[in-house]
Amino acid sequence: MALLVETSNGYARGLLHGVREYVAAHRGWSLYLVEHSRLETDFSWLEGWAGDGVLARIESPEAAAFVRRLGLPAVDLSAGRLVPELPGAETDDDQIARWAVEHFAERGIRNFAFCGDPRYGWSVKRAVGFAEHARAYGTPAPEFRLRPTGKKATDRDRLVRWLTGLPKPVGVLAAYDIAGQEVLEACKIADLAVPDEVAVIGVDNDELLGTLSSPALSSIEPNTRRTGYLAAELLDRMMSGEVVEPGLRLIPPVRVVVRQSSDLLSVDDVTVAHALRFIRDHAGQHVTVTEVLREVGLSRRALDLRFLKHLGRTVHSEIRRVRMNQVAELLGSTDWTMTRISEHLGFPHAEYMGAAFKKHTGRSPGRYRRDVTGSVVAQGGWR
Repeated sequence: MALLVETSNGYARGLLHGVREYVAAHRGWSLYLVEHSRLETDFSWLEGWAGDGVLARIESPEAAAFVRRLGLPAVDLSAGRLVPELPGAETDDDQIARWAVEHFAERGIRNFAFCGDPRYGWSVKRAVGFAEHARAYGTPAPEFRLRPTGKKATDRDRLVRWLTGLPKPVGVLAAYDIAGQEVLEACKIADLAVPDEVAVIGVDNDELLGTLSSPALSSIEPNTRRTGYLAAELLDRMMSGEVVEPGLRLIPPVRVVVRQSSDLLSVDDVTVAHALRFIRDHAGQHVTVTEVLREVGLSRRALDLRFLKHLGRTVHSEIRRVRMNQVAELLGSTDWTMTRISEHLGFPHAEYMGAAFKKHTGRSPGRYRRDVTGSVVAQGGWR
């Protein structure tokens, strides 16, 4: 089986992980893959290849023509549908768009915007879905379209002007994490505060890109492993002679990974906003209600009343929410033990943190990590 799937980004590598998991569970497969980029048009590495099937992310007319020319059983892993007669498996782009709008709306943001790349079908679908879900809040979602020129400086100037002209605060969905990085860089140049003026969320949850960004980039994580696994299963059925109906099988995303680029709550009360920023900036140091009260100069009752009015929860509840989000992030992005996570975040001990996390999320840390990564976390190590 040939894999026409790029190796240059986190999303595609996730698909390949899913394919590998299917192959590991089923005997008799032999894979053929070389390193290439998303819009690769040189398929000379397959000249003379005598294979049985193809898994392809068909994102260009050249790739579409090549797959058709092979005449083999094939499954498409792209939303572009350049070969509509093939079955396909893809991320549910409309659900990604809906989650992004809801993520911003939950934080009090009512202005929305989208940064995408019109070369890709999945970006176009996310733009359409984002605009539709934004309309439910009575506002449009203007779109910035990245130019495929490779001249980032020129594109960045356009992006700076576009971001500057948007009503604030605004929530920007970037079609993928690299576009999210471009938005964050343009915000720096424009001297726009992130997330207070411009909140940004990407798609793919590429851990390296997300955590190297400044500030760290929030992202919606697709279920790439499940998508790759399903595509391999469909191809296996086709290579066995079964007729598989064409059309996309949509896989819902896994979660919204909240990092600093969108971790705000937009409220009109200056004191509440100050307290929220303080909690966000000091949560990793085990911030207490007393420290928040000292920072803003109010009594607990007075500040709780303001929090309840604007957020529907108390100061203590907000601290817990932010702290549990930190636990979830480390469970999903590291292989750290419960003990190491609790020590890193300043919890008294791992058992206390685990009980608090389960009460907050309804899932134990081990179950949460298994749902997100397929692994299980233990007190002292992996099991």
